[in-house]
Amino acid sequence: MFTKLVITVFLIAATNPQVFPQSNSKVGSSPIGGRPAFTQRTYCNPLNIDYGYTPIPNFTEWGKHRATADPVIVNYKGDYYLFSTNQWGYWWSNDLSNWHFVSRLFLKPWHKVYDELCAPAVCVMGDTMLVFGSTYSTNFPIWMSTNPKGNEWKEAIDSFEIGGWDPDFFPDDDGKLYMYNGSSNRYPLYGIEIDRKTFAPKGTRKEMYLLEPWRYGWQRFGEYLDNTFLDPFIEGAWMTKHNGKYYLQYGAPGTEFSGYADGVVVGDHPLGPFTPQSFPFSYKPGGFARGAGHGATFKDNNNNWWHVSTIAISVKNNFERRIGIWPAGFDKDDVMYMNAAFGDYPYYLPGTPSQPPPKGEVFTGWMLLNYNKPVSVSSTLPSYYPNFAVDENIKTYWSAATGNTGEWIQTDLGNLSTVKAIQINYADQDVEFLGKQQGTYHQYKLYHSTDGKKWKVLVDKSNNKTDVPHDYVELESPVQTRYIKLENIHMPTGKFAISGLRVFGNGNGSKPDTVKQFVVLRTEKDKRSAWLKWRPVDNAYAYNVYMGIAPDKLYNCIMIYSANEYYCKAMDMEKPCYFSIEAINENGGIGQKPGSKG
Repeated sequence: MFTKLVITVFLIAATNPQVFPQSNSKVGSSPIGGRPAFTQRTYCNPLNIDYGYTPIPNFTEWGKHRATADPVIVNYKGDYYLFSTNQWGYWWSNDLSNWHFVSRLFLKPWHKVYDELCAPAVCVMGDTMLVFGSTYSTNFPIWMSTNPKGNEWKEAIDSFEIGGWDPDFFPDDDGKLYMYNGSSNRYPLYGIEIDRKTFAPKGTRKEMYLLEPWRYGWQRFGEYLDNTFLDPFIEGAWMTKHNGKYYLQYGAPGTEFSGYADGVVVGDHPLGPFTPQSFPFSYKPGGFARGAGHGATFKDNNNNWWHVSTIAISVKNNFERRIGIWPAGFDKDDVMYMNAAFGDYPYYLPGTPSQPPPKGEVFTGWMLLNYNKPVSVSSTLPSYYPNFAVDENIKTYWSAATGNTGEWIQTDLGNLSTVKAIQINYADQDVEFLGKQQGTYHQYKLYHSTDGKKWKVLVDKSNNKTDVPHDYVELESPVQTRYIKLENIHMPTGKFAISGLRVFGNGNGSKPDTVKQFVVLRTEKDKRSAWLKWRPVDNAYAYNVYMGIAPDKLYNCIMIYSANEYYCKAMDMEKPCYFSIEAINENGGIGQKPGSKG
């Protein structure tokens, strides 16, 4: 589905990133006319849930907007439960695709904060789920439930006296309970054992890990990893145990940035000592949906690992964010990784039964068909131009002049193509809401045409009653078409604005050529950084650059559009780094070639 060139010191065979098995999942709408409902097999980041709007008034001075972050997903009795910042409730799902919101306020009136569970800790102990929100005070309760789907909760303890910001509870399999917390650009993450029955601390807290940006380039603060303005932050602790080892994960260097990531340190005891992995294991600095920090790692019902984390937008406020889910795992050497290759393109859901791609990969192989292709619209709000809807930048968006029924946007794929799925990413323009809203919804119709003149309805959501800010529609039957038109029927608030009208499938043209003359210039002055350059491929619109500590461990992926260079500043200054590159276009690709290291 793409071409790849690998650069190492020795000539090696290029390989795809780690592959993952598939299993069963049920997704879809109600049966029509007696025919079984279509089972949607795929999903696409950002996660399509009814994100609440920021409840903090001074965060909206540049415009009211949706916002959440710091997600946790736990598997409880075969269902998945998702908690995140400032949502006045939580979601559950049985398939990681259809999410059901449960309205719940966990904080008390006397807490007097806007943050209704900021960066919550969630864990499962036996048959009980525990929930606790970030706090520096001593009077936050720990909540417990054996029926979270039914919204039945009671206090496990009315005041958790030691508190903790960005907390994480980790019940070990020996019966002991630990807590980790910390969010600072000065202090480390801390860990402590907690009495499992009384929740009282046992002993004193210990330092777990403090960032080392002098060594690990990716830990430097800022969009360009230059430590401008502030020192880097460490936050968002999460502990996972695998093969007797403890993997303490942490977010860094700042939630506002494309390079927001989750690093991991590994030890033989829950309180350390720990050894860092050189690269972040959860990392997505390129593409449409950027950032993959402050998250949680969990298993699906087929014992496969996944990672949920924070996606940055940060336009109307630094804390304007979304959520993404990616496959994760551990290799034969117990190295922890997350697969972000094509991480905002369609992926197979866990449990997908039918016809997985070669080798069981989670990526479907469906390519983006309309990157920077011609766009027509019904109207334009000044400065919010039509092509912002197809530029693969979630920060930019087209806005119609109104939110009225009948406003539309049309994208030309350039040629007849096989369309298999469409993602509609709504943007917030002149919205009116603060906080979590219920009963809001989007309604629209999608049309397609082979000539731009005669149109057929492709998707009809004119009767939809759900809030779908990042709606993703997998077509039951692919269509051969050239033009896709999105027509607004109803917006929940604000103007009809789109940050990404993304059409996926496969083109019918030539596949990309192999990348040639891939050069890694790693400076002697600062080995955390390198300048990557390559000869442009004429029929490619983007490239995936993989990097890692060994030729068979290229777990980090950076997607780069419309460029033939990249300034990589994420390396471990004390170790060699290996790279590979693949060319991408709407038609896929074939062929692999080896090279050398940086």
